[in-house]
Amino acid sequence: MSQCNGQSVAVDSDIPIVNFAEWTYGSPDQRKQIANELVEACRTVGFAYIINHGVAPNRVEEAFDISQKLFDLGHDQKMLAPHPPGGAVHRGYSWPGFEKISQTFGDEADREDLKKEFRSISDVKESYEVGSENNQDQPNIWLPDDILPGFRSFTTEFYWQMNEVAKVLLRAMAIGIGLDDEEFFLCRHSGNNNQLRLLHYPAVPAADIEGQRASRMPAHSDWGTFTMLFQDDCGGLEVEKPHKEGEFMCAPPLKDAIIMNVGDLLQRWSNGTLKSTLHRVTLPPRQDRFTGDERMTRARYSIPYFVAPEGPTMVECLAACTDEKHPAKYGSIRWNDYMLMRAGMSYEDKPVEIGVTG
Repeated sequence: MSQCNGQSVAVDSDIPIVNFAEWTYGSPDQRKQIANELVEACRTVGFAYIINHGVAPNRVEEAFDISQKLFDLGHDQKMLAPHPPGGAVHRGYSWPGFEKISQTFGDEADREDLKKEFRSISDVKESYEVGSENNQDQPNIWLPDDILPGFRSFTTEFYWQMNEVAKVLLRAMAIGIGLDDEEFFLCRHSGNNNQLRLLHYPAVPAADIEGQRASRMPAHSDWGTFTMLFQDDCGGLEVEKPHKEGEFMCAPPLKDAIIMNVGDLLQRWSNGTLKSTLHRVTLPPRQDRFTGDERMTRARYSIPYFVAPEGPTMVECLAACTDEKHPAKYGSIRWNDYMLMRAGMSYEDKPVEIGVTG
């Protein structure tokens, strides 16, 4: 049980709650305690609920409101800012069926037979990606201002507000891991290589998901350092259980909390001490989230914020996480190279619009 905005907070989940209320003005010992709790959650589950993180509840409501307005636009309007073909640039609007989340990468991602089989089941979701205006490698793709007034200014401001939270977590990670330099991660994360994503899962017949004719988001790990997520109250996010491969548990919505999860880079930096846990989005567990004879799911909205270092950053196991009994499990890799490798299976060079209307 924790306190958030003066009220007790609990959630029916094995995912720990980490309270950052005392971080800003607390003593060094209090900050150390919070950092240790965060890192322990990342060791055991790879996920944590972050409360009292500094983003006001009304600000989160604004973000969901503008996200819903975006996805309520007609398809032709949204396609005025289309995501480019291929996986090199992640910006703009991705329509249902364009992106296919995958845990397959490396040499297997080049096999055409696997790609065809993999894409036979579409992910029923749409998204819009926003980044830093300072990132020339990943230029933003904006809707015309008159299509959705205020969208560009709000998402730009919200992007940098989320980066302030990311900076706190990056420092806490360094302290909790036990690094001598608590700015180790901060120095490698300017904020210019992060990604704000607005996500919408449209209503879909439950039988399509249950019969594997469609999916919401298959099991995957995140590519970057870590992810921070706001989700609405629909439900459907699941996390792989610790030490039980292939078994998943619910990550139910916790009002005003951020769900933070370890990404592949942080797992590599920590020599596997911190877990980049598989997670997925499937049908909501509560039956009141379905309507009609077809058991149509309620639409789901979420807002992930992916934290990543500068493109040329070399990621290698930290000395603090290796010794004679725990040699380095991973070789060094450049973030840009790893990102492109992971993106290879998710995006097609010649995308086809599937089942879009509006």
